[in-house]
Amino acid sequence: MPVVELSAVSKRYGNRVAVAELSLALAAGEVCCLLGPNGAGKTTTLKMILGLEVPTSGAVHVCGIDVHKHPRDARRRIAYIPEVIALHDAFSGRENLTYFAALVGGADLSHDHLERCLARAGLQRDAWDQRLSGYSKGMRQKVGVAIALAKGAELLVLDEPTSGLDPKSAFDFAALIRSLAEGSAAVIMATHDLFRAKDMATRVLILKDGRLVQAIDPATSTYQDIERAYLRVSDRAS
Repeated sequence: MPVVELSAVSKRYGNRVAVAELSLALAAGEVCCLLGPNGAGKTTTLKMILGLEVPTSGAVHVCGIDVHKHPRDARRRIAYIPEVIALHDAFSGRENLTYFAALVGGADLSHDHLERCLARAGLQRDAWDQRLSGYSKGMRQKVGVAIALAKGAELLVLDEPTSGLDPKSAFDFAALIRSLAEGSAAVIMATHDLFRAKDMATRVLILKDGRLVQAIDPATSTYQDIERAYLRVSDRAS
């Protein structure tokens, strides 16, 4: 059974088509990057997976659960990491993890388990008890990953997570996401970062005007192949 499955999903806002007849199935271990110019439908697709938007037609299932009929059950299996993750700046990394893990309900809140989550997320140990007000964006993203680990999320939904990160931090984040997928999660990410798409994805989908226009296998494509495909779509959209 796929971790996430979109079946001919469409979303309209009045006469505007944001997503058109998009079908997609991701299994555990897969990392799918959505590429496309602004307005291509990437974020709308993620919102429908998260249950924040209701499809005009079609259906979204997470672990076999209809997201819009049973949103709470589906969201228990999802972790969302946006471009700017909302955490409490007055709390430490450890305190943020404990607080958000407790909100999930049913998560293991033991000291040892939460420390393992922070360590696996790659947050340096001397930062665990520092306030987030002193964290870099990359460090904040790692706390978000630690929360996903504590939750036991089976699907990670990422929206421009490497935007604003320096190259080393973006590289480290991509490696971390790959390792999470290998640990039996599925990942879907909207991004403009072609390097990271090539580096971390098992599948790249290019969208334009809400439609899937090209699917690319990064294992058999070069970065230049992905860039050329992206630019062809962007040129037609401009």
